[in-house]
Amino acid sequence: MDLFIGLDVSLASTAVCVLDEKGNIVTEVQVASAPDAIAAFMGELPHGIAAVGLEAGPLSHWLHKGLTDAGFEAVLMETRRVKAALKAMPIKTDRRDAEGIARLLQMGWFRPVHCKSVSSQEVRALLTSRKTVLGALTNMEMSLRGVLRNFGLKLGQVSRNRYEDRVRELIAGNPMLEAAAEPILRARSDLRRELAGLEKLVGRLARQDQACRLLMTMPGVGEVIALTFTSAIDAPERFRRSKDVGPWVGLTPGRDQSGERDVVGRITKAGDSGLRSALYQAATVMLNRARPNWLKAWAQRLTKMRGKKRATVALARRIGVVLHRMWRDGTEFRFTRDEAMALQTA
Repeated sequence: MDLFIGLDVSLASTAVCVLDEKGNIVTEVQVASAPDAIAAFMGELPHGIAAVGLEAGPLSHWLHKGLTDAGFEAVLMETRRVKAALKAMPIKTDRRDAEGIARLLQMGWFRPVHCKSVSSQEVRALLTSRKTVLGALTNMEMSLRGVLRNFGLKLGQVSRNRYEDRVRELIAGNPMLEAAAEPILRARSDLRRELAGLEKLVGRLARQDQACRLLMTMPGVGEVIALTFTSAIDAPERFRRSKDVGPWVGLTPGRDQSGERDVVGRITKAGDSGLRSALYQAATVMLNRARPNWLKAWAQRLTKMRGKKRATVALARRIGVVLHRMWRDGTEFRFTRDEAMALQTA
């Protein structure tokens, strides 16, 4: 008899539900949220284990790797579909969530999620750190602008290198404003130094990675966007077609059809929000500042028909598709359509 095991993971403990082939509950327990503890419990079960399912989340990749290394068939389940199914239960507890996950696993009504490699997760951690520091730096600058504006002191358009000098110029002679601004300026200086170190590390990683160097041949794709793309995709061969990248990252329109009603709405925004933002940023740069190429010309024609915002979203989706194909084929970006089509038919 094969068993299906559902795990509802929280920070300290994990609710475990074990079902048999007929859907009967064999046992329900609480164990520590650690691969060793979960593997030790499953190793004591009297029957074979068909699969272990857990919802994708902050601890899921770590637990998935530990259980897989221990020899169990672990499956990461897409969060959106799991949550939609568990909403049907009138009472929500960790024990019931574990049971629901186990039943979804038994029925096969789930969508598996790719478990990223450790190196990919490390790169994503670095990019997240950079984004956090950059966000804190921006918030500090905007906060100080707002404080000075209350006194009629306007910074105006100023470069980052000139920002501190401009603030000191405006607050000179006012002891209270100097006391309010100095701590922020010192903290800003420290953040700029840390951000410069992170930017240097990100640039070195991108230049050392062959896939990133390849992707950066496309206009609008820099070091951060290339690293974001490779760390999010992780393994390009997991997509059978390059066109599947668009729906996976949530850049395709949603659709709601019922009877005579058929509404095509905004993009689904499913998948990795960081990658979606990076592709939109690349599309914005390509559309506004990049040198002429076939992708930019296509987006400019679409702008005249559908507007700039929709064209930018469509271009972001297509950039993701082309980047994936470049990665799979190991080819640089082709600036003309004839070159690109000749490469595909070769």
